[in-house]
Amino acid sequence: MSDALNAVLDRIDAELPASLDRLFDLLRIPSISTDPAHAGDVARAADWLVQDLESIGFSARADQTAGHPMVVAKGGAGEGPHLLFYGHYDVQPVDPLDLWDRPPFEPELQDTPNGKVIRARGASDDKGQLMTFVEACRAWVAVHGSLPVKLTFCLEGEEESGSPSLVPYLEGNRDALRADLALICDTGLFDAQTPAITTMLRGLLGEEVVIHGPERDLHSGHFGGAAINPARVLARILADLHDDQGRITVPDFYDGVPELPEDLRAQWGGLGFDADAFLGDVGLSQPAGEAGRSALEMIWSRPTCEINGMVSGYTGAGFKTVLPAQASAKVSFRLVGQQDPHKLRESFREFVRARLPEDCRVEFQEHGASPASVMETAHPAFEAARGALSQEWPQPAAFVGAGGSIPIAGYFKTILGMDSMLVGFSKEDDQIHSPNEKYDLASYHRGIRSWARIIEAVAKA
Repeated sequence: MSDALNAVLDRIDAELPASLDRLFDLLRIPSISTDPAHAGDVARAADWLVQDLESIGFSARADQTAGHPMVVAKGGAGEGPHLLFYGHYDVQPVDPLDLWDRPPFEPELQDTPNGKVIRARGASDDKGQLMTFVEACRAWVAVHGSLPVKLTFCLEGEEESGSPSLVPYLEGNRDALRADLALICDTGLFDAQTPAITTMLRGLLGEEVVIHGPERDLHSGHFGGAAINPARVLARILADLHDDQGRITVPDFYDGVPELPEDLRAQWGGLGFDADAFLGDVGLSQPAGEAGRSALEMIWSRPTCEINGMVSGYTGAGFKTVLPAQASAKVSFRLVGQQDPHKLRESFREFVRARLPEDCRVEFQEHGASPASVMETAHPAFEAARGALSQEWPQPAAFVGAGGSIPIAGYFKTILGMDSMLVGFSKEDDQIHSPNEKYDLASYHRGIRSWARIIEAVAKA
């Protein structure tokens, strides 16, 4: 460890109580972006961040958008790379309020059987995570007068309400925001002892299928057998989506799907992931995806096709012998590698149309399409950051995938032309989006120290 870094880490440890005070000030602001009644609170949170970043030497402003403000700040004078840090300061609604053990915007440090936690809405998603990076920068500036890298902050106020202003803002500010590498702090640890850098994010394609048959619901005694039943047609189509080995049968579906590199396979194998416990926690016992694939592969690096909902006929209490006029299903695809969501949408629609019998017609409603994001881990910053994280935590850091989708990483790639490094310190039990959200004090403290280490490591890399 360098003397320069050691002094920064000492400063972080000494200033932990003051940094918690600042975090609590931000957590007290009910910046619920989806609720128009809290628009003023979202703006107040943006202003708070502008003032805080200015206090540590950044040139900061709150740019107005069609929705909530985008906080942008610039600073640093090192000869290292130019980094863009992204986080979001808006939070989810708190309903149902009666399930909270204390007011959600009155943060408190609580003792639990697993250690101290910060309890408040936004503690983990994403104010606590965002402030780990801010506090690391504050310590660097306090000790050394500046950062060893050039840095731009881009802090969003609409992430929890679908980010409607984000793409237009990125497109309109390409030159001001473009950097060598983006840092995103909105992910989690692999487990309590093992930090992670997320390098694979699955894309998402959503389709709603509606099969129409007779012009109205029919009496199944009068018409059953003679009339086509859209529910039966849809059920057969959906059943055809997978073969007996769990593979998806839509034509050309696997175009652009890579095999997992052996070095990543070895890393994942060393994580000690317990697939039996993972499924057992939700009352299941057997993996149900592609035969011959590990559970981590299926979650992180393989594409999926899932039926998210089906509706047809009478679904109320009791029983009604109806032959439905239509049947609908919502189907989502998680995408990996170079899969093209727009090409797959058309392939799926052709798959459905090819299975329609006479007297049936189909309509489709699209529900979003975003490609997967795969980070270039050969970039020296990634291995440098992994080494830096490994020095802070009990277990070595790992490059991991994510089963879900984080669109911002894809936007940084397609709009700003740069990769993203996703590092976060949340835990599975943080109850984000739920009552009694929390963030472990150890996650917050070690998160600040981790970012301080990463800043120096990336600067040198």
